[in-house]
Amino acid sequence: MNQKENPSNSHELEENESEIEEGQIRITVSDQDTKAFKRLDHFLSKKIPQFSRTFLKSLFLMNNITVEPDEGKKLPKLELKKMPPKNTVLSIEVPPPIPIKAKPEDIPLEILHEDEHLIFINKAPGIVTHPAPGNYTGTLVNAILHHCPNLGRIGNSERPGIVHRLDKGTSGVMVIAKNQKTLEGLIEIFSKHDIERIYEALVIGVKIPPKGTLESPIGRHPKHRQKMACNISNGKDAITYYKVLNYFEKFSHVELKLETGRTHQIRVHLSTLINAPILCDPLYGNPTQHFQRMGNMFSFLKQYPHPLLHAKTLGLTHPITKKDLSFTVEAPETFQKVLKTELNR
Repeated sequence: MNQKENPSNSHELEENESEIEEGQIRITVSDQDTKAFKRLDHFLSKKIPQFSRTFLKSLFLMNNITVEPDEGKKLPKLELKKMPPKNTVLSIEVPPPIPIKAKPEDIPLEILHEDEHLIFINKAPGIVTHPAPGNYTGTLVNAILHHCPNLGRIGNSERPGIVHRLDKGTSGVMVIAKNQKTLEGLIEIFSKHDIERIYEALVIGVKIPPKGTLESPIGRHPKHRQKMACNISNGKDAITYYKVLNYFEKFSHVELKLETGRTHQIRVHLSTLINAPILCDPLYGNPTQHFQRMGNMFSFLKQYPHPLLHAKTLGLTHPITKKDLSFTVEAPETFQKVLKTELNR
């Protein structure tokens, strides 16, 4: 991204009506804008010319483009291919610039499938998807750049080939594009939710209903910027389906399917809507209380810093060959150890 910066580290835009503040861009849609543009992505590309359309799409998919609340008015639902009405105030949260370009690193990858267009991998827990402040090396992007040297030429230079991500602590299946055409095809697939995503998690709580639909808009927490929250006025629709696979004495093993893919969706839905935070989740749960509740048999969890959440299945139609692809992987060792310890009581 070729961004100009003023001394306050705000992003300067050519359009006077765009207000920038601490990494956020605010744009008010005018009557003239609604006549000149039919699509939101075309409008944003014109208003923010220093951002590529691919990067803007990635911001949209990451819930970084939202509508600011207007008291007493119903908020329009944002779609990339549809222009919002006049007087809509758009808030675009721009991630902090990364001062160094991601470099290839010889980090082992568990490859599930690879062809000339894309690659499916099984991400281990503890691996950050892409470089960010505090995590400039040792990321999945560093590993992918070593495996696919030409990947740095497509998409965003800090996130080449990346169309979705898993949180640092979440393990499981991911797909990465190897060329620009595939990248654009995958972005379209994910934006339409034409994918199968199945997760499994170990949650604190044994009184949750055996199955259900968790539905509540998700947006950035108003006070804690690292967290997401439900029922945020300018949040995006989020739907999670779950079923309990097993009830145990202190916890439950659940399977989850995503209809949408919002940041922290599973974690915030489980903890907020059915009071079932994921075991060892430091952001939406209380690991210290979890350990006390679980007992000495599970003392090994005190050394485990990640939520026990695993993306076990990812299925989609190949954007180039049109073949249906689906890959399922087992949960990592610590996840399995919790289940085995409980079963061997």
